[in-house]
Amino acid sequence: MKWKEIKSKWYFNKYFIITILFAIWILFLDDSAWLTAHRALDQQIADKEQTADFYMRGIAADKARIQQLEDSAGIEKFGRERYLMKKENEEVYIIEYADSVKNED
Repeated sequence: MKWKEIKSKWYFNKYFIITILFAIWILFLDDSAWLTAHRALDQQIADKEQTADFYMRGIAADKARIQQLEDSAGIEKFGRERYLMKKENEEVYIIEYADSVKNED
């Protein structure tokens, strides 16, 4: 083969070579390369899915709590425990243990 025949081949074209080198640079060697960017995006997707799962579990717990509060006995229990409410002619004693009291030290 003569040099002119080799030179006329498409894979020796300078534009083809530059395009291939550019593609290699962008896909693998750059700081924001395709592989690096996809790894970061996959990590973000996993974090978002974990956050969504956390909130879905919270929503399920809140729905269960709402179900408990729909009857009067559940509301009464909640009011007594949370807001220390009492009935008329009833006394409520709050017992605090030494390990449950917050110290101001």
